[in-house]
Parts: sequence; structure tokens; C-alpha cells
Amino acid sequence: MTESAILVHPDGAALAQATAARLLVRLVDAQAARGFASVVLTGGRIAEQVYRAVRESAASDSVDWSRVDMWWGDERFLPSGHPDRNETQARSALLDALPLNPVRVHPMPASDGPDGDDPEAAAARYAAELADAARPGTAELPHFDLVLLGVGEDGHVASVFPESPAAYEHRPVTAVRGCPKPPPVRLTVTLPALNTAEEMWLLAAGPEKAGAVGMALAGAGPVQLPAAAVRGVERTLWLLDRAAASEVPPTLRSLR
Repeated sequence: MTESAILVHPDGAALAQATAARLLVRLVDAQAARGFASVVLTGGRIAEQVYRAVRESAASDSVDWSRVDMWWGDERFLPSGHPDRNETQARSALLDALPLNPVRVHPMPASDGPDGDDPEAAAARYAAELADAARPGTAELPHFDLVLLGVGEDGHVASVFPESPAAYEHRPVTAVRGCPKPPPVRLTVTLPALNTAEEMWLLAAGPEKAGAVGMALAGAGPVQLPAAAVRGVERTLWLLDRAAASEVPPTLRSLR
């Protein structure tokens, strides 16, 4: 059974610093165990702060970045380099400063990519890329040491929104149309695929996230609140600031 913990930090800055330190340790441990590490990245304000904290950390050199596989949990279906793409954010905040192996960096297709403006074809392309990197004996997915997910105000994770068709999807990657937040067209790794990760870290900062966090931890349904549906095979961490944790029962919290 997966281990779960709720860690509450004083504010968003402390949350980002602590998460960055934790991330570096997790990558070092994964490389020590298997020779490589694999992480699924997310987007959003707190994720960007985490990435910048990783870049600025003196411990960053402890990781062999040439042996880290970078995947994305979702992406806005926009042209390559668009400032609203999660890939663009991650590259600016962290990836461009690291000695990565380009072959191990796996951004989701852009709307000006080989599939043009066809998000269904782009989703199928990313699913095929995941399958090409699959673990021996598995058909569709590589090994994920860690998935990072931001929690939306409405409880969405990746680009799986409440009551959306993507919440019912079992393919590893799907196109999402009609998103309630712009842009309306996105690509997302689906909940069953995300849940194959060893560890799942859910990040939330700010009072606007408190309702969704509280409902998810109170046992909301997975279609009603996708954040309630994700968990790591071995470990699930809710990494929160005090504002986002304000509706979490105090008995569940661990203060940091």
C-alpha cells in the first residue's frame, strides 16, 4: 500500500526551496539504485519556483543530469517556444542551465510540430514515444521515479479537469479540447499512466487552492476532483503552504 504524507510549509517560497532539496535527493537516490532517474514535470507558478530553486542549489551538482529522463505530464497545444507552454517555462527556469542529454528530454509535441494543429495525432505521437522507452515487460510506459503535479483551483491535475472526458480515459496520452482555462486545447498524460510512478508529489500554494486540496484529502470522487485520483505506487506526498492547507484537518498535517 502506498505511503502518504501531507507536508505543510510556512509559505510558497519555503515550499519551493524544500521541494527543490527533496527533488535533488530523490534523483540522486534513483541514480544510485538504477543508474538513471526519470521525472515527469509539471507547469505553474509554484513549479517554476521549484525549478529555479533547483538551478540555484549548490546540491544540483550532486545529480548526473546526463542520466535524467525528463517527461511532461501535460502541455498547452501551442507553437514551440510559446511562453505559455510548460516546456518553455521549464527550459527557462531550469533545463537550459543543466548539462542534460538532449535525447533524454521528451517535450510534448507543439502545434507547429510534425502533426500540425492535430492534437489527437500529437497525443498519439507522445504515447508512441513513451512506449518506445517502456520498461522491459511493459507495453506502454517507461519507469517514472517521480511525477510532479500542480493542483488547480478546481482540483484538476495535469490537464485532466473535473468531469472532463480525459478523466475517463485509459490510453496513456490524450488530447483535451474545450478546457475551462485557456488555451482550450491541450495534451495530457492520463490518470492511469500517471499512477504508475513510484512517487507522486502534489504541489499547491495559496488560499485559492485550499478548497480543492481539502476536498481531495477528504475523499472526493476522482471524476469530480482529479487531484483525488492520483497516487504513487510507493509514496504520495502533498507538498503545501499554510494557505493551501487551511482546509486540511490539523491532525493530518506535518509542519515543516
